[in-house]
Amino acid sequence: MERTVVIVAGGSGTRMGANCPKQFLEVNGKAILEHTMSCFYQFDRNMEMIIVLPKDQIDIWSQYCKENKLEIPHMVIHGGESRFHSVKNGLSMVKKRGVVAIHDGVRPCVSQLTLHRCFDEATTNGAVVPVVALVDSIRQLKGDKSTAVDRSQYALVQTPQTFQWDIISNAYKQNFDPLFTDDASVVEKLGVEMVLVEGNRENIKVTTPADLKWIVPFL
Repeated sequence: MERTVVIVAGGSGTRMGANCPKQFLEVNGKAILEHTMSCFYQFDRNMEMIIVLPKDQIDIWSQYCKENKLEIPHMVIHGGESRFHSVKNGLSMVKKRGVVAIHDGVRPCVSQLTLHRCFDEATTNGAVVPVVALVDSIRQLKGDKSTAVDRSQYALVQTPQTFQWDIISNAYKQNFDPLFTDDASVVEKLGVEMVLVEGNRENIKVTTPADLKWIVPFL
């Protein structure tokens, strides 16, 4: 099936303490967003790639691409008032209506194996989420008290969350719900069951200065 990735890059860099949006911060000589795009380009050079950015960042990105002679083919569209609306805008640009992955622009360390798992499984089963097991103990908070819970019953969710076109396009025809925390939650509201595949632990969402240092060896 034909493949598309919608990369949503709407970060402001506030928690990073940076003077520019975190997707534009350079690591090993390239913007984080370019590293992220390169993962998908390496996986499939014929993949359709759509980048979703805030309106006021599109010119910044255009200038970056020009100055750095970025050769990865992609389209750019502006985001919306929330991640839900940004993804919806990105989906409106999709032409290759086979399997569509939705990925965070600041997850630049997604592995090729994770991408294979996501796209291969979605081709067969329709709706896929990559996850990794919890390694720390966790507690459930109840007011001013807490209770230990079985960590084996939980998993950390990553992207790219990957779907057959009919599933994801129908899901985003729904009205916005504040309970939508990711694309899987949007799809699940239609009653579609998600299939879990193994992600890779390096595939973190870069949020803090410590995250920025941690990803350097993997890029």
